[in-house]
Amino acid sequence: MITCRIILPQRRAQEKDREWRTMSSASPIAEDRAPEGDHRPSQLRQLAAASVGNTVEWYDWYAYSFLAVYFADQVFPKGAGNSLVPLLSSFAVFAVGFFMRPVGGLLMGAVADRRGRRAALTLTILLMGGGSLLVALTPTYAATGVLAPVVLVIARLVQGLSVGGEFAASTTFLVESAGPGRRGLFSSFQYVSTTLGQLLASGTGALLAALLTEHQMGQWGWRIAFLIGALLSLLGLWIRRGARETLPQAPDADPTAHPAATEQHAARPGLFEGLRRYPRQSLLICGITAGGTIAYYTWTTYLPTYAQVNAGFDKGEALTVGTLSLVFFALIQPLGGLLSDRIGRKPLLLTFALGFAVLAVPLLHLVTDSFATLLLVQCAGMVLLTGYTSIAAAVNAEVFPARVRAAGIGFPYSLTVALFGGTAPYVGTWFKQAGHPDLFPWYVAVLCLVSFFVYLALPETARRPLDG
Repeated sequence: MITCRIILPQRRAQEKDREWRTMSSASPIAEDRAPEGDHRPSQLRQLAAASVGNTVEWYDWYAYSFLAVYFADQVFPKGAGNSLVPLLSSFAVFAVGFFMRPVGGLLMGAVADRRGRRAALTLTILLMGGGSLLVALTPTYAATGVLAPVVLVIARLVQGLSVGGEFAASTTFLVESAGPGRRGLFSSFQYVSTTLGQLLASGTGALLAALLTEHQMGQWGWRIAFLIGALLSLLGLWIRRGARETLPQAPDADPTAHPAATEQHAARPGLFEGLRRYPRQSLLICGITAGGTIAYYTWTTYLPTYAQVNAGFDKGEALTVGTLSLVFFALIQPLGGLLSDRIGRKPLLLTFALGFAVLAVPLLHLVTDSFATLLLVQCAGMVLLTGYTSIAAAVNAEVFPARVRAAGIGFPYSLTVALFGGTAPYVGTWFKQAGHPDLFPWYVAVLCLVSFFVYLALPETARRPLDG
């Protein structure tokens, strides 16, 4: 009798999950979907809602890394001589924000799976704008002492919570909005918009560096970029209001019932359901992400600083190189997405991982104080990197069913990014401080080799229907 009582709830859960998967492809969309007969927003409008908001989110996030070399001495205590202690401290806080991302991926992913993708996207952009405003208002260490880095840490924790949820919700939203055979193309706009956010942050930094002296940039100029980010968050919030919900409605939810009753009886996934029911898929996300995130943050975020610290590259020129290479990177993302819809995801992933495993060391050793050389190294790496970034959203979304897709992606992805991507600037600078700068390129190559073997075992999902 006891055995029956244990088995029956398990069977009901399994039957409910099968029913969800069967019905979701044709099910009505949750509360914000337009009724039949109405003019529904086009796929382009869905794409814009995700991409513009995502651009704003990532501008706010990346402004920190591009401007850290200017505000480090203002917010952290100075070391002796030309010490790298303030810069190391600023990158450590950058990494702290990343370690809040798994929490954001889990919590905001749960919001996206329970309340809808749009609700999560609204919440993430509000948090990011608030965090950016707090960075802009951070006092100096000379004026307030230890309060200055404390305020900065709090701001980055809030932004980390936001970014962790943003990737999970926007990835899910983009891929679910795509038509048949277009998931790769739509997926590419995850990193198109992310790169545009970086580009906007890098361009803003380069413009401020050109208009202001280095002393002015260090004293107050860097704050302007974060104030701009806080204002742009309001624009992103307004654009996302017009998005159509893509979360399939639970099969047992009665749209005519009282909201309280509907909420009580709807099949809502638990906070840790993705991890509990899909442990293999969660580990797969970690393996998919490890090499991609270290290569991505090294090439798009840390490389200008790497050139400054290791080759004596001018700060302003490094920002300019970063801006030009990001333009190139954004333009080639849709090409990778389109190609994956034709030939599959695995060929691109394998080319990326093997390319970086072999070429990361020689490419980083080529970095000198030459403008043309640094630009060539960045663009060459970005061509290889596109094999991962252009399809990362689709590959991740194709691993989980809709019911737990956002939270299922959010936690393992954000945890891996926190461990390997967020720490890349700190690890690279630490190797330099320890007198072994040549070890960092090998660190990048080894992680990409690990992902290469994961990609070999990955099933091809390009032509499979999206598991609702």
